[in-house]
Amino acid sequence: MERTRTVNITPASMPANLLLLLLLGVRVLAICPPMCTCSRGHRVVDCSARGLSLLPDSLQHNIHFLNLSHNRLQDLDGLLSHLDHLRTLDISYNHLHHFPVGLPRALWDIHASGNYIRQLEKNDTAYHWNLQSLDLSKNQLERVVLINNTLPSLRALNFSHNKFWTVPTNIPHNVEMVDLSHNYLLQILPGSLDRLQRLSRFYLHANRFTSLSDGVFSQLVGLQLLTLGDNPWACEDEENINHLLTWMQQTTAKILGCPCYTRPTCGEVHLVTRRTWLSAYTEPLLGADARNPGHRAPMQVVTSGYLPKSSLLNLPHIPNAANASGAEEQVLSMGGGFLTSTPHSPSTKTSTTIRTRSTKKVLPDRARSTSHQIQRCNFETAVLNLLCIAVIFSVL
Repeated sequence: MERTRTVNITPASMPANLLLLLLLGVRVLAICPPMCTCSRGHRVVDCSARGLSLLPDSLQHNIHFLNLSHNRLQDLDGLLSHLDHLRTLDISYNHLHHFPVGLPRALWDIHASGNYIRQLEKNDTAYHWNLQSLDLSKNQLERVVLINNTLPSLRALNFSHNKFWTVPTNIPHNVEMVDLSHNYLLQILPGSLDRLQRLSRFYLHANRFTSLSDGVFSQLVGLQLLTLGDNPWACEDEENINHLLTWMQQTTAKILGCPCYTRPTCGEVHLVTRRTWLSAYTEPLLGADARNPGHRAPMQVVTSGYLPKSSLLNLPHIPNAANASGAEEQVLSMGGGFLTSTPHSPSTKTSTTIRTRSTKKVLPDRARSTSHQIQRCNFETAVLNLLCIAVIFSVL
């Protein structure tokens, strides 16, 4: 009987043992690397600022967010390819000298600013069909090879603070924001922007443009914001600059840092009939020519965070009438990508068309004349009072 009882107990205990082993196995798989912090079921992993020179072990294959920024990583080639569910990767501010090979194709956002990357090869981005935001700002990029019709989902592209001399060609046609500020740009090749029908925010300030070819922006039908300040425009070369100035007078996009010391903002021709104060605005130029630094504080643009947000320029406060359109004077940077901001010192000048209260100066001669009139009026009043009293006494 005891032998029969032993045989019956052993099979009954096997499911419990298997369940225990399964739970332990799941626990091992869900472990968080000791030098990192994890949340949301270990699918959000933060290993930033840990002094890492090697990729941490024990990373789950199903993590969605991985932050490796502010470390000392030098090579990540092929080390992340197994993370098939990874959506956001931050490898900013490491010691990377090239774009990592074999990154997961499921990525939506790649942040790789603040490294030492010099070029972007065609195979680096050729298979990232899902990528929506790419930040390679503050590197040493001089050359980028983008294959036509790749990166179809890309909406935000940040190449600011690099070493480009020419605007890259074959920029993905669905992109909505491109930040190329703070480079060494001298030219935009004719036709290189014609496919960017959805481009709405284009940041070109703080470069070395002196002029641009005729019609370079004419096909940007979706353009809403363009920054051109802090470029050494050759305003004396009327033959090459006039077509740009003419285009600025006809475009519906807002332009910050208008060339040739015109106004802080220009464009927006569809608003001129409703806001006449734009045409008489007399504030000093925002983002004026860098050759005259005494005219204003130089434009300083800082791109930070995950909000595109490649160039948000703070215009001086305009009372009353400008309050109705204050949102239009604070330029939104976008679209889930990069945030750029430029401080601007307030001016002592004011607009002559939006003044709601004014005080007139009283000239000295006019003041003395007014004083004499007041004294004369008081004397006549006293004489009338005396005559009235005299009439009353005579009646009595």
